[in-house]
Amino acid sequence: MANPAPASFWTQANALFRKNITYQKRNVKTNILLILFPVLLCVLLVVLQRALDRVQSKDNDGNNCVNKSNNEGGANWYTTGDVSKVPVCAVPNPPQWPPFFQLPNLQFSAFQTNILPFSDLQQNKCRAHDKCALIMLFTASNFSFAQSVYGNMFTSPFHIDPTDTMGSLATNVLGTETVQVENIYLEPAFAVDVPIYYLQNKCKLNSTFSITFEEGGVTFDDKEVRCIQCLRLWRNSSSDINSELYQGYYNGNTKGQINEIAAAFDLLNSNENGFNVIIWHTSTKRSDARSINLISNAYLQSVVGPSAKMLFDFVKEMPKHWITSKIDIGSLLGSLLYIWVIMQLFPVILASLVYEKEQKLRLMMQMHGLSHGPYWVISYGYFLTISVIYMLCFVVFGSLLGLSFFRLNDYSVQFVFYFIYINLQISVAFLVSSMFSKVKTATVSAFIVVFSTGLLAGFLSESSVSSSSLPTWWTIVMELYPGFALSRGLYEFADSASNGDGVQWENMTDSTSGMIQVLIIMSVEWIVVLYVAYYIDQGRSPLSFFKRSRKQHSSSTQKLSIGQQLGYNAMVHLQKPDIMQEREKVEQLLLQPTSNHAIVCDELKKVYPGQDGNPEKVAVRGLSLALPQGECFGMLGPNGAGKTSFINMMIGLTKPTAGTAYVQGLDIRNQINEIYTTTGVCPQHDLLWESLTGREHLLFYGRLKNLKGSALTQAVEESLKNLNIFHGGVADKRAGTYSGGMKRRLSVAISLIGDPKVVYMDEPSTGLDPASRNSLWNVIKVAKQDRAIILTTHSMEEAEALCDRLGIFVNGSLQCIGNPTELKSRYGGSYVFTITTHLYHEKNVENMVLQFSPNAKKIYHISGTQKFELPKGEVRISDVFRAVENAKRHFTVSAWGLADTTMEDVFIKVARGAQESIDLS
Repeated sequence: MANPAPASFWTQANALFRKNITYQKRNVKTNILLILFPVLLCVLLVVLQRALDRVQSKDNDGNNCVNKSNNEGGANWYTTGDVSKVPVCAVPNPPQWPPFFQLPNLQFSAFQTNILPFSDLQQNKCRAHDKCALIMLFTASNFSFAQSVYGNMFTSPFHIDPTDTMGSLATNVLGTETVQVENIYLEPAFAVDVPIYYLQNKCKLNSTFSITFEEGGVTFDDKEVRCIQCLRLWRNSSSDINSELYQGYYNGNTKGQINEIAAAFDLLNSNENGFNVIIWHTSTKRSDARSINLISNAYLQSVVGPSAKMLFDFVKEMPKHWITSKIDIGSLLGSLLYIWVIMQLFPVILASLVYEKEQKLRLMMQMHGLSHGPYWVISYGYFLTISVIYMLCFVVFGSLLGLSFFRLNDYSVQFVFYFIYINLQISVAFLVSSMFSKVKTATVSAFIVVFSTGLLAGFLSESSVSSSSLPTWWTIVMELYPGFALSRGLYEFADSASNGDGVQWENMTDSTSGMIQVLIIMSVEWIVVLYVAYYIDQGRSPLSFFKRSRKQHSSSTQKLSIGQQLGYNAMVHLQKPDIMQEREKVEQLLLQPTSNHAIVCDELKKVYPGQDGNPEKVAVRGLSLALPQGECFGMLGPNGAGKTSFINMMIGLTKPTAGTAYVQGLDIRNQINEIYTTTGVCPQHDLLWESLTGREHLLFYGRLKNLKGSALTQAVEESLKNLNIFHGGVADKRAGTYSGGMKRRLSVAISLIGDPKVVYMDEPSTGLDPASRNSLWNVIKVAKQDRAIILTTHSMEEAEALCDRLGIFVNGSLQCIGNPTELKSRYGGSYVFTITTHLYHEKNVENMVLQFSPNAKKIYHISGTQKFELPKGEVRISDVFRAVENAKRHFTVSAWGLADTTMEDVFIKVARGAQESIDLS
């Protein structure tokens, strides 16, 4: 009968795809919550945005702002007299304020000191009477012209026309002490309680007035205005003025401002034909336009005449929009929150990959024929699909909810950026999964990476972009880490959205934009990381693609050295007739490729290279074995004997160091994919998906064996019935609910699905109760009739019940081979006599045994119970019975028995002898 065709690439991919779809149906709630996570974040951002808008659209008392104007042109809140709303509400029509000269604090007005030894300065006694004058300094290249100019500064007496208050204030020079306020929408003289002064050459008695001022419907009643004298002093040069200003502002006293000058003017080369001036004025947030008007008006009057006026009517702020339109939560918090949202997929993907590795499900699929290619295509495609849906929900819902972060940036740019990054993220997850063997460790590590990246990335990205001192190569090095590259891209999106234009294809070439750089770095990393991860996943070096010829050259040398190292093992085998006979049989079968033997092993060897200074480990030493169709071969041996290494070579998990084996005439070295179609494996531990049912397991593995349509359905139903998993709806229950016996039967059913011609069973009945074990044995007995089975076990009872031939494997080599009866006859050769008497009669028992078996050997003795090993060649069973009956007349015999040699005795004897031989060598 011809071997069935191996499952093609797309057949394997279809099997894995169907299994994944079924598996995800069991976890639909988890998947929905995962995909909805970015949606919930967008909703949260919108709620925060609306809450912020509501807060910002109210005044300090929690009242809503009114966006209307009254008939006078002022904002509506002016008509109510509530000026507290100015900092938080819109000002579409700012009011007109009279111009004020910004004055220093009058208690610090300059006077004559040791540091300022100018004789024209006032004496310090003026501070005691609170009558200090303001000090203004002048200089120019033309003294007489400058004198005429500043002589015209305060020529008009203070006068207020009640019918035109604003006009009256324009003709007078008013001033207030400089006060820093939190907003610039109110004149400090009216916003806070500060004095108002009018500047004169000399103040008269009773020079204090009260004025009433109305603007925008708001009336300021009886504002007191006091006169203050202004002294205009000449200095020889601009440098003298600088020195006096500096010394007066700070003279070493820690109290700071003590001798301040109100203003200073340098008329330079000004004359009747030109006006050129430098002005020093008090530092303030509000530019002192009044000082410019003051000197300009004085110059105009000195040149044209006293009738000339350059009036400064009022100052007016720029209109102010609503503050709520200026703050976008999505752009403000995006660089941090969006990093966490997008990288949230990394722990999910990594945990899924490590879960299959930890539970050895990937290994199980590989043993049943799933190649690396289909696994990568389906797994990668599944993670990519989940990631694309995740990001689409993120962008679509963020746009629908009105977040400018998504709406302003070009959607095609966003798609390219997110698509490249999620592919890079999946590739990194595949690469990193090779470093972990536990899901918990991988998940915790991944979340630490996600949160630390979010906290560091925003700071590092913004600092690298905004700091011109950092070289370009440093930014590139940082972006080689995928998390920082993601952060830089999101920073570009957020920064452009906050500016109101967004990232577009046409502005990505700007020198200030790093989007092109990020896309290039992530694209190259995606390809490199994917390539490295794929080769590491196969247990190969990523450089093996470039070193194939060199590797082939070195392999022949390695085989030669291994053969020299193991040469002594052939001499050992030649001394054992059964092993020698098996080798001769293998050599004969190799000359007859048309034989019906299912397995032929030819000098199969496996050596693991030494690491960290340790010598190399020889696991399998030149194994030769021939297994015909319809035979169950049992491999017995202590732990570490090499049984698992042998099976791993036979199922393609590891490559043989030397020699080879043929399964159904196919070489395990280069035809392993074809061998998988005829092979079934039952591992020592149940490797099952707890979310899948028994039927779904069999459907998946049946498809891997290239079963389709009705043939697949029929094979699954027969397997369920034969293994007693069909009745009571057990087949459609999740494997996680199965008992230990049911899981074991399902594992055996999986190994037999698809009618494999060769089956490997690693301790199939371990941990089963007697009833389940007997049921499982019956299935194996029926199954071995038309297939070859290699079974490993530590149960001698199981070996005798199931196996046609047995081989005892010690230290990597077969020590004996044959059916159970032959082995017991060959290595037993004795009976075991057990008798229990009183302690006083133990000596009598020994004398009795030596009478019918002079060479008997005591092998056990405790509390009156003794065991003796009797050579079969010198004792007859009838003599033993006769001796015991005779002994009962002289002393009490509580119990006795005579047993033939068991397989357990044979196993212990062979294993002990082999170990002693190794120790002697």
